[in-house]
Formats: sequence, C-alpha cells, structure tokens
Amino acid sequence: MVRITPFEVEQWMDSYETTPGVINIAETCCASISVDDLISLNTDKSASSPLQLSKKLTYGDILGSSTLRSRVASLLNRDLNLYSPDGSLEPLTAENVIITQGAIAANFLVFYTLVGPGDHVISVYPTYQQLYSVPESLGAEVSLWKLKAEKGYVPDVGELEGLVKDNTKLLVLNNPNNPTGATIPTSTLHSILDFCSSCNISILSDEVYSPLFHSLPNDESSLAPPSILSLSPSGTTKKTCETISTGSTSKSLALAGLRLGWIASRSPSLLRAIASARDYTAISVSQLDDQVASYALGPTVLPALLERNMDLARTNLALLTKFVEGKYSTVCSWVRPTAGTTALVQFRNVRKVGEPVDDAGFVLDVLEKMKVLFMPGSPCFGLGTDFKGYVRIGYACETEVLERGLELLGQYVEEYLL
Repeated sequence: MVRITPFEVEQWMDSYETTPGVINIAETCCASISVDDLISLNTDKSASSPLQLSKKLTYGDILGSSTLRSRVASLLNRDLNLYSPDGSLEPLTAENVIITQGAIAANFLVFYTLVGPGDHVISVYPTYQQLYSVPESLGAEVSLWKLKAEKGYVPDVGELEGLVKDNTKLLVLNNPNNPTGATIPTSTLHSILDFCSSCNISILSDEVYSPLFHSLPNDESSLAPPSILSLSPSGTTKKTCETISTGSTSKSLALAGLRLGWIASRSPSLLRAIASARDYTAISVSQLDDQVASYALGPTVLPALLERNMDLARTNLALLTKFVEGKYSTVCSWVRPTAGTTALVQFRNVRKVGEPVDDAGFVLDVLEKMKVLFMPGSPCFGLGTDFKGYVRIGYACETEVLERGLELLGQYVEEYLL
C-alpha cells in the first residue's frame, strides 16, 4: 500500500477557507479574474470569444491543443535569446509540452514517471509539500536541501555535494519559492545545472509562480531568471542532465478555476514516458479550459494580464512591507519576497520576551477572533519544530481584502502580542 502523508497546507485550507465571513489572506493565486475580465484585457477588440460554443465537446487533443501547447512554449522561451544567444538551444515548440490538470498533476506525473523504490531525490525546503512527500510516498528516499533565511532562502550550491548519493536521480527546485517568495538567481541556476550535469541528475523545476518576478533588487542581479529549459550546462564535458519545467494558469495568471497546467522538457523520450503514465490519470483536459487558457496566453492578452498581476503584487507587497517592517517590526520578521505571491513571516510575542508564537494556535485564534485566515508555518511547511512562529501570508489577493485583513491582524497584535 502506498504510504500517503497528510497534505497539511491543503487540509488546513480545506478546513478553514470557507469559514463564514472569512477574510482570506491565505490564498496564493493572484486575485482571480473572469472570462469577461480576460476579454477586456485583449488589445485586439475584434477578437472572437475565448469559447467556441459550437464545437462538439469530445475528448479533444489528448496532450492539449497545438495552440495552447505552442503558447506555453512561447512563455517558456521568453528569455531564450538572452541566455542562449549563440543558438545552442532551439526554441521550445508544442512538441515539448504536455497539458495537465493543473501544476499539481504535472508534478505528480513527473514523480510517478521518474522515481520509485531504490531512488534518491533531493528537494529544496521549505517548499510546497507535494514536492517531497509524493516521491517519498512512491518509495524514494528524500533528502531536504534546507534554505536559510540568512542567505535570503537562496539555495547554497556548496551543500549539494554532501546531499548527493550514488542513487540520486532527481533534484527538485521551486522558483519562485513557495512559501518564502524567494528567487533563485540565474547564476545559481547555472551552478545547479553544472553540478547536476556532472552527476547525471535530472532537475524538476516547479515554476508555477513564474514569471511573477516583481520585486528583484535594483542591481546586476535584477534580471528575472529564465525557465530552467532556457539554460544549458557550461563546459565541454557533459553528462546527461534532463530538465523539466512545470507550471499552470493558477498563480501568476489568476485563472486557478481553469485547473490547467503543463509539463515541458527538451527530452522526447522523457515526454513519451510521461505521456504514457498520463494515460492512467487523465485522457485529456477539458476543451473549455484549453480554449480559455489558449486565449489568456495569446499575444494580445498575456502582456496585459501579466502587467495587471505584477502591479497587483507590487502594490500589495508594499502594504505588507509597511506592516512587517514598520508599525509591527517589534513583533514581525521576514526575508522580504522578491517574486511570487507568498511571504513567510515570523511573529513573536513581546509580552513573552519575544518568544515565537505557537503558529498553529496563533492562526486559529486570529481566525476565531478576527475572521482573518493565513497558514501556519510549522505544520504546513516544516518538519518538527522547523518554522516555529512562522505563517504564510498570500498577499496578491484583491488589495482591499489585504488592507482589511492587515487592519484586523494589527488590532489582534496590539491586543494580544504587544
């Protein structure tokens, strides 16, 4: 029997996000939009509707429509000329993409295809629990590559050698990171790729929050990193290093209700294996979802959609920064996010000599007293006492929701922690 570890963050969300009157600042998607909103963003006002209502609802294209797969490829190719100016990497095409039911299905299929008993997997930590619990449930041994606040939650490549084993098969990245909102810079990605190439280790990069790199430092590292598929190992002696990117329309595109994601790779054999495994989990995605996603990723819609979500993230992060680093800096601490939609914030009780709060109890007490919801760090993103006192806040909701949530959270802090 497969050993399934409870998926804590999803169970917490399922239990509490429907609380009557809840002000939800736990949600990790950019504030959701409607099909009508999408149409209003389209710069081609003569464009037809996203939905072809006369089209028969068959299973459709099994791996996803060629239009959608091509547009996902274009999204992943966005920085290819910058990082492969010599043309050593060909642009991705529809043939490099498989459409799935969300990124959660995409990640599962990669693990289901690649790992099993006798394999060893390395995963960044903290991250979305699926990325280390699923390979473990499939019988693989998992080592956690622990990200440190003092290093801005950027992985230290020097630690990889001590984590690798003879049977290490896969390294799992999450860029931008959930829950910290940290970015793995391009230089670090290059170093990771070189290391994995020398050891014949494949890389899965969960890029579900990409390309929402909205608050990078204003210096030489300010360029947004590309997809892992736009990079290649340096040097002349290379072993095999297959790279896989997963993503979806949920987080940076504000369309979680489509339940549509993707797997992309430059390896035809790997994609064939994933497609074969996919036969056991899905025949195809909904044609309706495929049509709307194709519309959203189209050249006359996507730029405006991303601009809307980047502006939202920047506006709301400024509000959260004022809360954490301003009025309540004696209670809160963090590494300020540079990307994505989530922040990992530690709360301390000044009345108890600055002791970290019991984050699970804190979350439930704030929910009960203030009807404000966010996620506790220890049960949802930590093992044991890791991330004691930390909570994950999703700040890319509607601005007025975040404003009200922070107002009530501030009242709680003043009454119970200061």
